[in-house]
Amino acid sequence: MFIIYDVIFLVFAAVYLPIYLFKGKFHQGFLRRLGFLPRDLDLDRPVWIHAVSVGEAVSIKGLVSELRKAYPHKKLVISTVTATGNKIARGLIADGDFLTYLPLDFSFIVRKVIKKINPSLFIIAETEIWPNLITCLHKQKVPIVTVNGRISDNSYSGYRAIKYLIRPILNKVGMFCVQSAIDAERLINLGVDKENIQVTGNVKFDINLNLEAQLLPQALAVRKKLWLGPDDKLWVCGSTHANEEEIIIKAYRELLPGFPKLKLLLAPRHPERSKDIGRLVLRDSFMPLFISSLSGSCPTCVNQPIFILDLMGELLDYYSAADIVFVGGSLVKTGGHNILEPASRKKPVIFGPHMYNFRDITRLFLEHKAGIMARDADELAIKIKEILGSDLAARQMAERSYELIISNQGAGKKNIEVIKRLISS
Repeated sequence: MFIIYDVIFLVFAAVYLPIYLFKGKFHQGFLRRLGFLPRDLDLDRPVWIHAVSVGEAVSIKGLVSELRKAYPHKKLVISTVTATGNKIARGLIADGDFLTYLPLDFSFIVRKVIKKINPSLFIIAETEIWPNLITCLHKQKVPIVTVNGRISDNSYSGYRAIKYLIRPILNKVGMFCVQSAIDAERLINLGVDKENIQVTGNVKFDINLNLEAQLLPQALAVRKKLWLGPDDKLWVCGSTHANEEEIIIKAYRELLPGFPKLKLLLAPRHPERSKDIGRLVLRDSFMPLFISSLSGSCPTCVNQPIFILDLMGELLDYYSAADIVFVGGSLVKTGGHNILEPASRKKPVIFGPHMYNFRDITRLFLEHKAGIMARDADELAIKIKEILGSDLAARQMAERSYELIISNQGAGKKNIEVIKRLISS
């Protein structure tokens, strides 16, 4: 089987690696993906956690904390695929831990890496299937567990097409801790034994909510940086994607006559797009102001500004300072991003119709009137008018979303109980 998987991955690499090279996505950590690890690496059978990108790296924060409590003497290895995910994961690393990139899924590479790391347990955040890696871990009798597992609509369609090829790989995973009954049903349909599936909920709900005293100074500092007065309102659009900013700016233009003190901040999912967004803002006769360049008092020349967050790792601070938040990747067919982050800051949240990456969370928010969906620029403007026009309605919606988070917490602890049953010394 290794030969088959190697050939499949070789074809994949032959197609996509030139594209990555052309787009400049190779980074300094790419040697780690080829299996080059430090010679003196000695981790004494660590727990290896894989979180592919930013979302997964953020979601495992609570799990990492619980692991440290349960196994204070265990070292952790955290791997990612993306550089942005790696940057987020740096904040989870303690002395003695090891941060790296996931090896490319060639059998000769993953064997070398597994031998060097020698993990006692391999944890996959959400559901990533790497045939050679999983097969080699299973062969070495390393337990494998998936936490916060989900099978997206797109993934399910693809997996069904190769069901008989993928089923042996899935059944090498010791336990799937999944977000919902739908995810469990899909795994069963793909051939996973139902005894190896447990619905534990979504770890994204396990957000630290005891932050209000800490958040107020951050929010005030952000509002001061943006030169906002007590009567100004701030609309933060987080994790936006290409073709989404045009829709947002159109809605903003519709809102300004009725809300002249409303300010807009765009926070692209990929900050390297910031200059392109700046040109778009200029084209629409607004003035782009990049957060990285702001300093001092507001210059008198600033007229009709739109702020652009061109820095990584600061979005939550801007959510804290917002009066209303739009979560991006949802007006375009990207699948949406995490609406729990602004909700945990007690902010009214609005999003587009394409939230299939967060389908269960979105359904809960809509059912409990804890969030609002808008399908286009006109509807976005109408919904925001309703929120900005009633402080009471905005506050009540924010409170409902906050309570919804509280009532759905606990997935992390359930995952730890599963891990305790699987982990080896």
